[in-house]
Amino acid sequence: MARWAGWAVLALALSTTAPAALAQAGSLDRATAFADKPAIAVGVAWYPEQWPEARWDVDLALMKATGFNTVRVGEFAWSRMEPEEGKFDFAWLDRAIAAAKKHGMMVVIGTPTAAPPAWLTQKYPEVLRVDENGTRAGHGGRRHFSFASARYRDFSRRIAVEMARRYGKDPAVVGWQIDNEVGPPSFDPESVAAWHAFLQQRYGSIDELNRRWTTEYWSQHYNDFGQVPLRATGQQNPGLLLDFKHFTTATWTDYVQNQVRAIRPLIDPRAFVTTNTMFWNAGFDHFAMHRDLDIASWDNYIQEGRPDWVANGANHDLVRGYKQRNFWLMETQPGRVDWAPVNRALDPGQVREMAWQAVAHGADAVLYWQWRPAANGQETYHGAVLGQDGKPNPIQPEIAHTATDLVAAAPLLADTAPSADVAMLFSYDSRWAIDIQRHHKDFDAIKAFTDFYRPLRTQAQGVHVVTPEANLARYKLVVAPNLMVLTEAQAKALERYVRGGGHLVLGPRSGMRDDANALWPQKQPGPLAGLLGAEIAQYYALDESVGVTGAVAGKATIWAEDIKPLARDVQVRATYADKGGWLDGKPAIVTRKVGKGSITYVGAWLDPATMQQLATSLLADANVAPVIPGADPDLEIAVRAGGGKRVLIAINHGKQARPLTLPAGAKPVGGDWTNGQVAAHGIAWFTLGEAK
Repeated sequence: MARWAGWAVLALALSTTAPAALAQAGSLDRATAFADKPAIAVGVAWYPEQWPEARWDVDLALMKATGFNTVRVGEFAWSRMEPEEGKFDFAWLDRAIAAAKKHGMMVVIGTPTAAPPAWLTQKYPEVLRVDENGTRAGHGGRRHFSFASARYRDFSRRIAVEMARRYGKDPAVVGWQIDNEVGPPSFDPESVAAWHAFLQQRYGSIDELNRRWTTEYWSQHYNDFGQVPLRATGQQNPGLLLDFKHFTTATWTDYVQNQVRAIRPLIDPRAFVTTNTMFWNAGFDHFAMHRDLDIASWDNYIQEGRPDWVANGANHDLVRGYKQRNFWLMETQPGRVDWAPVNRALDPGQVREMAWQAVAHGADAVLYWQWRPAANGQETYHGAVLGQDGKPNPIQPEIAHTATDLVAAAPLLADTAPSADVAMLFSYDSRWAIDIQRHHKDFDAIKAFTDFYRPLRTQAQGVHVVTPEANLARYKLVVAPNLMVLTEAQAKALERYVRGGGHLVLGPRSGMRDDANALWPQKQPGPLAGLLGAEIAQYYALDESVGVTGAVAGKATIWAEDIKPLARDVQVRATYADKGGWLDGKPAIVTRKVGKGSITYVGAWLDPATMQQLATSLLADANVAPVIPGADPDLEIAVRAGGGKRVLIAINHGKQARPLTLPAGAKPVGGDWTNGQVAAHGIAWFTLGEAK
């Protein structure tokens, strides 16, 4: 088999901002680019290989009765497709896809490379993943292959090509999912060699690496790239640890593209190609991963069974931000999961809530995992639409209700996308840099982000989450909660945004490091200090709260920074009340008007009540108003706009009916709105007239 020799181009994946070279799945926001297919996909993961063929029509008829119009198949069936090396059996999948088509189902095919067959790992054990301690994985789980293995990539590409040749032009096949929830890296010899090649491509010379990493510290100086250890954790240079994430990003991105490049010429140009991701996954940069994919998709699970709807919505917004277009919810739970310490089921009504929340945040597809539990296997106890007896579980009627609603609302939702005047910047580099050196055990980058997001989302009723490289001109307010890693190019773009009339808000720890995780020579916020007209004199980890007074008043916890104004026109909006402490009387929040816009620096991790005040003030400064002022805290309000339409979606996450005062011109279309109230765990949707 040919060996993969693509390491020389991996570093390019970190810097390119070019649009995807692959065919985009349509120019409008809907589930697929097929004009004759539904605008909203609702469905389920189906594993026909696990059940007698005589059962397939029964299952598909039940799916149709549930309201489903989509099935995903194939992503774990490699051993059935290729039972022996080079001997393929697709006859069963031919019949399964034909049966799905007969029942009017759209089909998404998953390439099965997350779970290699036993013959492969037995004959070629070198493809197995090695952990950081040097232990090689065994067979029996999933994702137990090395992401750098050239041989594994060859086998993966071959099975993907065989599938694409067979089903690529089938009119029922609307999309392709590459692999499944990629993530774990490997530390095998091929990965080590790839790491060294990656570093050489990134830095050009070992002298440049030594300079950027400051390797004179602790005698870390390297004479050649081959001396640099491949490590993800431990007392390693912060530049090495951040570049490990860059390497992992580039390697996984190319692993996925190895299959994408192979199948794209063989499939219908209207069919999308994606990969499904998980949560706030820290293993790689998802913005980079998705640059050359058609759409984003993710798997949304509520492991504790008690959803924090605002935080969950933030993750939906992040996923939409990968491509800045609508996405697929490729998997979500029908009631419960099976891998949490306590696998509590969602309350009655919450499965429907969570589906509509995904749609409100830009999902054009909601697929449940899974249709029926396998008779045995690691996920036997996971929630499913049917029980092991093949009959509906108690959650099925609620899922059917959800599916019926979404299918009915599809014409209205077609060609619309979430509307927002506020954007928040999410940087994987910054998240990783904070995690590498938290300096306070409670400084969790995701919590810091969602603490900013929460009051902005509930008050503005719309927030987009985007990369720092995104075009920000459309947004009135841009908030970067913890932009710790900041490049010169990013700083210049943010300055253009401000001078052009935008309102930029930076949170604590912003502008501290460059993209090699080294301190900027100037104090925070580094390349933006001149624009701010201020710098951070010192930062402090807090073991108890500190008072904040001024236009915003309350408490700071976890982290506080002493801001030193340098320009005369810097406005101090709040100061610390820390009698006898370093922070007493020092600025906590400052603002400066620059050009047509403004820049604000928030130097403290504010408690929720104080953050609410700050959000109110920032939104007022930027002239951002909600569509429904004063909405009940249990109500999630969202607007999807496009195609000449504006659709208001209201979701009641509470256990009691909540009042909803409609804006002028709003007309009810469907759902659970009666007598001016949205029912408990209810959803209602309305038209708001034409989009601007």
